[in-house]
Amino acid sequence: MTKNQYPIGSGFTAASTADEVLKGIDLSGRNVVITGGHVGLGLETTRALSKAGASVTVGSRNPDSAAPALAGIERVEVGRLDLLDPTSIDAFATRYLDSARPLHILINNAGIMAVPLVRDARGYESQFATNHLGHFQLTLGLLPALRAAHGARVVNVTSGGHRLSDIRWDDPHFTTGYDGMLAYGQSKTANVLFAVELDRRWAADGIRGYAVHPGIVVGTNLAPSITEDALRAMGLIDAAGRPIIDPDREKKTPQQGASTSVFAATSPLLADIGGVYLKDNDISPLDTPRPINFGTEDDIPSDVVPHAVDPDSARRLWKLSEQLLKA
Repeated sequence: MTKNQYPIGSGFTAASTADEVLKGIDLSGRNVVITGGHVGLGLETTRALSKAGASVTVGSRNPDSAAPALAGIERVEVGRLDLLDPTSIDAFATRYLDSARPLHILINNAGIMAVPLVRDARGYESQFATNHLGHFQLTLGLLPALRAAHGARVVNVTSGGHRLSDIRWDDPHFTTGYDGMLAYGQSKTANVLFAVELDRRWAADGIRGYAVHPGIVVGTNLAPSITEDALRAMGLIDAAGRPIIDPDREKKTPQQGASTSVFAATSPLLADIGGVYLKDNDISPLDTPRPINFGTEDDIPSDVVPHAVDPDSARRLWKLSEQLLKA
């Protein structure tokens, strides 16, 4: 297991906001790329980083529709990026490299959750392909810009949902027995393992990797197929359809949810630590696997479990991901 997977006592809490985490941090002259940075948690992350002085490039499938959401935020540009389309990913990375700007922070934020079975043009299951493989390809493509920063961070937005499934090594694309939540869980495990192996491979180049659980934020468009009745049954919205906010029990505002992403991207407390899973603006302790039981009064478990930070699995997933991209 990763030797650094234990809390460091950051001084922040589950209720801390992105602005609070960034207080006193000057990001002037720093360049950021964030996928899905125009909606939900991504939008709040973009806003907070820009407010701290960063220049932000947002990757969006539809830049024309993303632009109005970003209006009024300084130093932001939008580029077309479809994480299910390898050609689009390569084109986005090439455009960024052609700008000759170093990349100080890459936030692999975009994602989909619990969708019906969809396969991309390669036959790959869409949650694994979008949430992991697309970001894996993008990160590899942006490596020269990350190296040029002489100190960069890659932040993968994952979820406590990683607890639902390890990597299905024999059938990652669910050729049989598709389950949308298990597919989501597998993709979120992949996000963590990717950060673990990235940090091992690239720390010597000054590039550190992190995986971030933001908490549960209703209304982010992550899972549009989940109905209000389902959200109510999970205890996430009230009878009037309003989000229930209880950060100590994972239920957060967008401002609270974005805080751990910006903590991972900027905190000086992490200067010499990487390859870890973060939640509530600190490093998560390692937990014992146990069921996730939505709709109860108990806390929803989200601490990292061993299968998601296993270094052997992380190396194995990196090799598998390379093979899948080449195929």
